[in-house]
Amino acid sequence: MANTKSALKRANIAERNRLRNKTYKSAVKTLMKKYLTVVASYAANPTPELKQQVDERLAEAYSKIDKAVKRGILHPNNGARKKSRLAHKLKPVT
Repeated sequence: MANTKSALKRANIAERNRLRNKTYKSAVKTLMKKYLTVVASYAANPTPELKQQVDERLAEAYSKIDKAVKRGILHPNNGARKKSRLAHKLKPVT
């Protein structure tokens, strides 16, 4: 346990930041999973409506990843890798 007032404050701040980072990382994972399910359904039955949905989900995921990188929650290379993998999943389908 923290012995000084400043150490206690740092522990509180670290916990607050941990929870904030956790929500961002969780949201990124959720959006990535939603995108992958739409890509799978598009691969099974390519229609213009599903293509539009794929593009929307990809934009949402990219946006959330970029915001997480901007706020320092994800390392820039980690964000770039996630975006690259998302784009790569769609390439064989089109």
